[in-house]
Amino acid sequence: MGMSASDDSDRAHPPAPSRKREGEASAALRNAAARLAAVSGTPRLDAELLMAHALGVERDRLLLDPARFDVPDGFEALVARRLAHEPVAYILGYRDFWTIRLAVGPGALIPRPDSETLIEAAIAHFAAAAPRTILDLGTGPGTLLLAALAEWPAASGLGVDASEEALGYARANAAALAMQDRADFRRGDWARGVEGPFDLILCNPPYIADTEALMPDVAAHEPAGALFAGSDGLADYRRIIPDLPRLLAPGGAAVLEIGASQHMLVAALARNAGFAVDCRRDLGGRDRALILTL
Repeated sequence: MGMSASDDSDRAHPPAPSRKREGEASAALRNAAARLAAVSGTPRLDAELLMAHALGVERDRLLLDPARFDVPDGFEALVARRLAHEPVAYILGYRDFWTIRLAVGPGALIPRPDSETLIEAAIAHFAAAAPRTILDLGTGPGTLLLAALAEWPAASGLGVDASEEALGYARANAAALAMQDRADFRRGDWARGVEGPFDLILCNPPYIADTEALMPDVAAHEPAGALFAGSDGLADYRRIIPDLPRLLAPGGAAVLEIGASQHMLVAALARNAGFAVDCRRDLGGRDRALILTL
């Protein structure tokens, strides 16, 4: 059977494969990122995370093959929540930290990438050895303790926090990571009533001065008790550091997170308690972790 002229034309110039869905998804991401720029320093990332969450897939899968997906119906509602300054981690219900994923929500401090500096500092201190016992003061949703236990599978530890709400997340996270037999969580007032010794002590205390202004998504949503620490931001260091020598095992280290301008002030408190002090900077080049040894 012969071909018509139109058939021949179609073979010479086949129609381009449909890009409708990919175009829609890309346009939706661009539009969301443009609007989110008013409330976020990472608007494109926020948009991608929210779309992936609405789709029920990981972000890397969305970016690898966007043509597979229609724009999900729930995407716009998630963007609206972010535009109202709700933190992305609370919208998603989790935050990835170090090598683990942690469930988070209202009442729990959201883990920050800068805090991974404390795990890096601990790994550098112990080198080929490994801590067997770990204490995390101000554990929140279990952030530092569970990241350390993931790094050292033979270790066990205790996480202490003043917030029962945060400890609820910590216990759930330990169970989700199959670490419930190695991680104990206790409500407490820093190290009061805690008995050592511990090879590794981790602590990310509140260190923001009461008068410091914060971004709306932090100030309006995250727990103030996990953020603010008196007129100079040092109130909790003054309580924590003097109690550390009795808890630290020989050869061990206490690793404390600090604000970028607090190195000298917190180091002075540590030296007064008998510690030698070193400092590790975060990926942004800011002083972030003090390593205390006896």
